Amino acid sequence: MKKYEDMINLPRPKSKTRQPMSMLNRAAQFSPFAALTGHEAAVKETARETEKRIELDPYMRDALDHKLEILMEELKNKPQVKIIHFQADEKKAGGKYIETSGTISKIDEYHHTIHMSDDRKIPIEDILDIEGRIFDIYCGE
Repeated sequence: MKKYEDMINLPRPKSKTRQPMSMLNRAAQFSPFAALTGHEAAVKETARETEKRIELDPYMRDALDHKLEILMEELKNKPQVKIIHFQADEKKAGGKYIETSGTISKIDEYHHTIHMSDDRKIPIEDILDIEGRIFDIYCGE
């Protein structure tokens, strides 16, 4: 320390050509620096979990086909149902199962879709199950 004793108590040098930096700008020099912009978002996206699509066994497929036949017969009565179906993730493999409730307006056999009265379309191959009071009537429950 003896080596710098002559400088320690001297005032801070001031430039003759430049104004001193404002406290705000001085503080900005020490703010965090994100060297990898988007890295945190990429890590969160990778950590986000998705579900795998469940493959229906033949018995579940037959039960679903039977329910679709019932719905086709009852379309004129505007059946109220809850459809559990797979929604593919837009960014990565997999997706999630969601429930869609409402009135069925049409079953499009050519495009393999169920049309709901609120204009939503559900691909039949994405359906896991269909629930509704209409099935209680047909099944005698």
